[in-house]
Amino acid sequence: MKPIFIAIVVSITCMASTAAAQGGFANAYPQRPPADPAVVERGRGLYGMTCAFCHGEDARGGDGGSNLLRSQIVLDDQNGELIGRIVRSGIASMPKLEFTDAQLSDIAAYIHSFRVAGYDASRNRPPTVLVGDAKVGEVYFRSKCGSCHEATGDLKGVGSRFPDARALQQWWLIPGGTGARGAGNPKFSPMVSVTAASGQKITGRLVRIDDFIVTLADDDEVQHTFSRDAKTKIEVRDPLQQHKQLLRTYTDKDIHNVTAYLESLK
Repeated sequence: MKPIFIAIVVSITCMASTAAAQGGFANAYPQRPPADPAVVERGRGLYGMTCAFCHGEDARGGDGGSNLLRSQIVLDDQNGELIGRIVRSGIASMPKLEFTDAQLSDIAAYIHSFRVAGYDASRNRPPTVLVGDAKVGEVYFRSKCGSCHEATGDLKGVGSRFPDARALQQWWLIPGGTGARGAGNPKFSPMVSVTAASGQKITGRLVRIDDFIVTLADDDEVQHTFSRDAKTKIEVRDPLQQHKQLLRTYTDKDIHNVTAYLESLK
């Protein structure tokens, strides 16, 4: 069996080498036929408004979001049917987003327009995100954010805390994200309190919750799992809940205007 195994390995290696010789590693991946430019453009707008600040303008990962082009779900998706399940259900690090089937199809077309393993224009970031109106952003900030944050208080000098406006924009949109690939900040982790039928109460960091169970980690990072039934009381406190709710309401102009305003606070 060993000679056969060696032959298979050699064959695979030769295939990879041939693919590279015929146009690079990107050509080893099946490329999708070009979509309607109008559809891709609609998807670009939706993606840029709701997804880019986490998953990056090039879909290769951002502050808090994963690389979509390496996701098996995205690779298997055709017209948004698989992407839509995640987007509409949400996950621990991403809120539920309400899109129509047509909007999901447009977003999928835009994501699928990137070459899976290529180096294309999508990787060229724009020189700046400061294209908004700081005065308009101030008005919006006061109406939506002023009840919790103050320009002369917790956000004093916020414009000078970040290396560039892009990092600032990603921070205020998703405060829990840290780093280029966004490991969650424990400071912003959802907390949960579980009171069992016996009256025993335990509080800790929320690990998982679904229709059947809830799992939390205590101060020693020991995990505890409880069944969700009528006799068990569960209270979840998510410090980013208001931010997640606002994510559904921002327009592209809102995002750029608020970023311009915050950047001016130095």
